[in-house]
Amino acid sequence: MSLLQRLNPSIVPTSFRERLRASLGALLGVATTGFVSTLALGPSHAALPLLIAPTGASAVLLFAAPSSPLAQPWSVVGGNLIASVVGVTCALMIGNPLIAASLAIALSIILMLMANCLHPPSGAVALTAVLGGPAIHDAGYWFVLSPVGANSLLLLAIALAFNNVTGRRYPHLAPKAGNPLHGTRDPLPTERLGAGLDDVTAAIREYDEVLPVSPEDVEHLMKGAESRALGRLRPLPLVADIMSRDVLSVDVTSDLRSALRTMAAHRLEAVPAIGKDGRVAGVLRLQDFATHAAFNTSWRRHLTIKGRKNLPKTVADILPPNGGTARPDTPLAALVPAMADGGAHLTPITDERGRLLGVVTQSDLLAAMFRIHALETMSPLSAAS
Repeated sequence: MSLLQRLNPSIVPTSFRERLRASLGALLGVATTGFVSTLALGPSHAALPLLIAPTGASAVLLFAAPSSPLAQPWSVVGGNLIASVVGVTCALMIGNPLIAASLAIALSIILMLMANCLHPPSGAVALTAVLGGPAIHDAGYWFVLSPVGANSLLLLAIALAFNNVTGRRYPHLAPKAGNPLHGTRDPLPTERLGAGLDDVTAAIREYDEVLPVSPEDVEHLMKGAESRALGRLRPLPLVADIMSRDVLSVDVTSDLRSALRTMAAHRLEAVPAIGKDGRVAGVLRLQDFATHAAFNTSWRRHLTIKGRKNLPKTVADILPPNGGTARPDTPLAALVPAMADGGAHLTPITDERGRLLGVVTQSDLLAAMFRIHALETMSPLSAAS
């Protein structure tokens, strides 16, 4: 491999849609930040720049890499404020611009690392505070509030709205420790074997270098890679191989009492709900009835609704958001996270039009995994090894 090839960063290419999304976000963010700053400050602060160069660098992180720890809200706001205060202080106290700029960047880095708000564009903020010219020097610590503080908050607000509207979760919050479904401290079922978050964190700590990715994201990518490798080395069954095809379903317009009777009669914890268009609208669970109702303590012990003026009458009134479906050609391993960690009782299997073909339940999944293990244990290759 040539030196030029080795110097080329190993960034996995993104789709054209993602590139366009990031570019449009940066355009909207920087333009809106400048426009709002112009309206807010007006001619009274004409000498100060309404936008500073580091805002462009922050936009790259906020819209092109919103999951990076370097692009999180505390990193942007905390890093820029620390760097601007340090930069202004060095500019005021040290007469030599070169020494002041060098010291400002060095101090900003160590303080950002100590405050856990490392943001690379903040280095340019510190440099701007020292070398930005007479207007910035005359502003003194006002530079911290405007344009640095104003630019940071405006750009952050736009990134928060734009990323979430376009399907990118922001801020990128670390998942709660333990099992969020049940509120217990046990690890998720898929994390109890193999390398887990603690192992990833320990490996990164041994690496002893700032990585632009969180341990949680590394773990998620690692699990995904393991699943793909497992499917390549040892093909697992497809959903079509184990799904139940003769399944009961309820219509979203069905009366709640009749839906509950159907589920009770067939001892079902959950059942697919079919929308008016004939497509799967979601999964109705027994817990959805409990969430919306409580037993009255009167002698009749009839079902009453807690704090609801408009009492739910149909399945549609209590149906939770659609938790997702799968196709018959989906590898069985792809259902494990939602059903083991997410607590889904069943996954509806649909055709390309979203119409119900069958279901895979937790029992189906457990039985299939047990059968696979039993077959592997009894195979000649396993015995020979």
